[in-house]
Amino acid sequence: MEINKLTYNPPLAEIELRLRGLLPASLYTSAWVDSSPATLMGVFEHLRTLRYIIHDYVPKQVSESPPNPGEVSYQWQEGTLLFTDLAGFTSLLEANAALGRQGAETLLAVINDYFASMIEIVSKSGGDLLEFTGDAMLVQFLAGIHQEDTARAVRAGLRMQRAMAKFARIETPRGVLSLRMRVGIHCGRYISADIGTPMRMAHVLLGHSVQQAKQAEGSGTVGRVCLTTTSSLCLGEQFRFEPGAAGYFLVVDDLTEDLLGEYDITLTRRRMPSSVLLDRSIAGLVSEIQEALNRVEPLASYIPKPILRLLVENANRRKIPPDFPEPTVMFVNLVGLPESIDKASPEEEVALILGCSRVFASIDAVVSAKAGVLQKVTAHLNGSDMLIYFGVPDAHRDDACRAASAALAIREIIATLEPPIIGGQAVKVSCQIGLCQGPVFAAEVGEPRGRREFNVLGDTVNTAARLMTKAGENEILISERVFEAIGLEFNCEALGAVALKGKSALTPIFALPKKWV
Repeated sequence: MEINKLTYNPPLAEIELRLRGLLPASLYTSAWVDSSPATLMGVFEHLRTLRYIIHDYVPKQVSESPPNPGEVSYQWQEGTLLFTDLAGFTSLLEANAALGRQGAETLLAVINDYFASMIEIVSKSGGDLLEFTGDAMLVQFLAGIHQEDTARAVRAGLRMQRAMAKFARIETPRGVLSLRMRVGIHCGRYISADIGTPMRMAHVLLGHSVQQAKQAEGSGTVGRVCLTTTSSLCLGEQFRFEPGAAGYFLVVDDLTEDLLGEYDITLTRRRMPSSVLLDRSIAGLVSEIQEALNRVEPLASYIPKPILRLLVENANRRKIPPDFPEPTVMFVNLVGLPESIDKASPEEEVALILGCSRVFASIDAVVSAKAGVLQKVTAHLNGSDMLIYFGVPDAHRDDACRAASAALAIREIIATLEPPIIGGQAVKVSCQIGLCQGPVFAAEVGEPRGRREFNVLGDTVNTAARLMTKAGENEILISERVFEAIGLEFNCEALGAVALKGKSALTPIFALPKKWV
């Protein structure tokens, strides 16, 4: 029987593959079946809106000069890094979780008020917010001509601590609660790198200086600004200090309002060149859509695909509704590879960066195959962390099993990694992995119309991180709830109950086996 094929060549046929992941389902269909100027105008306007949204999801260094997707690059930078961590958020989350969507909206208003206040201070102080890590932030102050970066970071930290007075009394269904913050600062050299594949890129910082900034925050005191000894020596007599933990100093905030001031630089919002549409013919619109794609694609490659889909489908309202889902959260700490960068020769640096890129891409592939999300790579006290979760935004009946099998595959990737050679010696590379399942706050956090990202926060996330820290070399520790969800599929080992930071009672833990049954 003869098949009659209809000749149909819509104007966007040549770029249809590029549009698939960047258009909402309804708009994609309209663009294919109805190629009117009005529809093409809708495609152009959507891509323009999406570009504005994703622009606010990535660091300034990426948004201003994104590499081609899949193009690995790096540079040494010098400056001061500021880490923050929030205390009290878990209690605030628990107080609102029972109220469902209303509680989620209330919690989002508070946390975004906090982030907006802190981001404004960072911007006025000349800093660049590189990433959110749960309720924490990493801020960069690049060294300038007058080497004022450390002083600007300290002034920013003091301003942020003073601004926390706004969050000292928060009315909740469980009474009055408060948010408080730790700030840690370190100055030095580190590598800023863009790694990954055309499908998924990541902007990461590598080197011991990044870990020292994180350690300063962890060794600090709630309500204070904590500096490493190196950072304090950069400041001369600009500030007074008092001893903190061994090797650290706490800044004494005895500055008057006039001396501290509100800003170090004039606040300017990150702006993009606006797209002006001059030719509204079909040919002109197609040309503009192609140009819009060229601008969106490099930025979109930095967003995990499930999150990108959320942004695409919610672009018109420019808001992702918050929720309290119960995913399985995984933290992976990669030890050995990231921190070797300080000891490497220029030739060895290249091999290390490419090695980090391959590991990131391989792990992202494993996670994506199991319908999970590799959120980001960030600094840990030792090595680099990867936050991964299964069950947000897409939930599956077997998310815990998906996470467990992904954890085993990730461990295999690390265990079989060819060790890099630094100074003629092989560097030992290993990992620590922790998994926990439970309620989280999943929302678009940050400035509602500024620097922000979709993230998961809460005690479940913190517990996964603490299980990771507790894990031994190439060990995978899981919570009791994960064990109950996967016990019939995996031959897990009970390790008893242990003390975890932030937990008043001992926590039962289990270990995944070497092989999946």
